[in-house]
Amino acid sequence: MSAVRPLPPPLPDEAPRQAALDAYAVVDTVPEQAYDDIVRLAVTLCDVPAAAISLIDHERQWFKAQIGFDTRQTPRDQAICDRAIMAPGETLVIEDLAAQSSFFPRPDIRIGKAPLRFYAGTPLLSPDGHAIGTVCVLDTRPRTLTSAQREGLEVLARQTQHLLELRRYAMEQRRLLSEREAFAQRLEDARADLQRRNDQLLHSATHDALTGLLNRAALVQLRDNPEAMLQLQRAPYTLMLLDVDHFKDVNDRHGHLLGDRALRAVADAVAASIRTDDVAVRYGGEEFLVLLPDTRLAVAAQVAERVRQRLSQSALPFDLTVSIGLAAGEPTRDWSEQVFDRADQALYRAKARGRNCVVADDTPLHGG
Repeated sequence: MSAVRPLPPPLPDEAPRQAALDAYAVVDTVPEQAYDDIVRLAVTLCDVPAAAISLIDHERQWFKAQIGFDTRQTPRDQAICDRAIMAPGETLVIEDLAAQSSFFPRPDIRIGKAPLRFYAGTPLLSPDGHAIGTVCVLDTRPRTLTSAQREGLEVLARQTQHLLELRRYAMEQRRLLSEREAFAQRLEDARADLQRRNDQLLHSATHDALTGLLNRAALVQLRDNPEAMLQLQRAPYTLMLLDVDHFKDVNDRHGHLLGDRALRAVADAVAASIRTDDVAVRYGGEEFLVLLPDTRLAVAAQVAERVRQRLSQSALPFDLTVSIGLAAGEPTRDWSEQVFDRADQALYRAKARGRNCVVADDTPLHGG
């Protein structure tokens, strides 16, 4: 092995030169057919046993492709290619390394078992003119290159530069695509977050915070929705009004925290008793309204009884009951205000009967 020589003085533009090489992200990558083909052509064109694509990286020389020897990298101070890149616009030809051993390093590279005697390398240039390595050919005997071989080696160096630029272009496109996808994802996340916030605002605006049921504002929206009202008036429906019995006494005796718990218990009993298409609303402080579309009075009475029974089984530390009034509405005949008034009168009668009961309005639907 030859003695280690100190590195030549660094090029004045070494930092940007190294940056130009780093921009390709090619050092230490796996072999690629396109680069291997370049060195095969170089061997054939120049009639030599070995060729390489050499890249000068920090303190080492690394071979992207090579043929005729197995070494993947050498110290930079052993790299003749490092001398070649000092003259970026020229092809360096050393016809006999043995005759110029005092001027050039002797790489620890063997072709077979023989040392190098001949070297020719054309620098690889980045678009801004920085030499990052070479396409080089090697031989174990002194020789020279014909003008056609020198020109061919320079053509292969330009083709290698094109390959490297294509690599950088592909990386840039992948980066831009990744940025666009990340931006699109951020937009989608922002849209989803905005939708989630809008849904939360809408839910807050239309639902009672304590019980989770719809609130009075949602009921107004329902009454102002022509499509919803038209759907309601296509078939008989029933309106149910519930009022918590003696609720003021609950708050006075047990406090507002248990009073809130009592209201939630009523709401839970209602929600567990009605169907998917029914509409449950916390109408006032302790008043609840349930709209049961396409429902006859007899069926609605069964739903009301379920609510009353479920509430009697609640886990409250005191007894809680409700009074319930029902009124039926006929499609295209009764306006919702009229049905509400009749349900309210039925609720009043339930209170008058001693509370904790269900009373259905008995007004004839067709008059008379």
